[in-house]
Amino acid sequence: MGLFSKAEFYTTVNHLRDLPLHGGREVAFAGRSNAGKSSAINTLANQTRLAFTSKTPGRTQHINFFSLGENRFLVDLPGYGYAKVPPDVRAHWEGLLSQYLQTREALCGLVVIMDARHPLKELDERMLEWFASTGKPVHILLTKADKLSRQQATQTLNRVRLHLTQHYPHCSVQLFSSLKKIGLEEAEATIEGWFTIKNAPS
Repeated sequence: MGLFSKAEFYTTVNHLRDLPLHGGREVAFAGRSNAGKSSAINTLANQTRLAFTSKTPGRTQHINFFSLGENRFLVDLPGYGYAKVPPDVRAHWEGLLSQYLQTREALCGLVVIMDARHPLKELDERMLEWFASTGKPVHILLTKADKLSRQQATQTLNRVRLHLTQHYPHCSVQLFSSLKKIGLEEAEATIEGWFTIKNAPS
């Protein structure tokens, strides 16, 4: 049984003051609204409706917590970068995201979802910047890798990896596909490792 196999909904919050005091450890998932974040979470958990996938990107407006057992939690952060979201709502999200990422002591790592066809967009880089000061690890899933040829996927992976080495050395990256079940074992092994190491000092 894998790390995510027992995932179940725990709570949802829309303000930092409501974050649960569970005394455990968290791994957060973040990504652009159309990058396939919910699909990735559902695929890792081998469930179809754990994280809500919507035909309208930007619907997830809260921080959703899922229990993985043994006081470990998966945290689904609001999708970012969707143009039709009202400016005041988007500002609230960004404030919530940045403060959560920079100040949450229970957080032991961040998974950033990027569409393999369009990685390292401006807001993706902003997420990496927000989190860099914590010294905690980041793992990037280049989703929808099945939509690229093998050569294109390899070139994209190498390009992103080089950029990370130069600018965000605390980050790792891999190819991932929810549809073809590519990269599940690598992603789970990386994330599971975070739950067993001590947080870096912030």
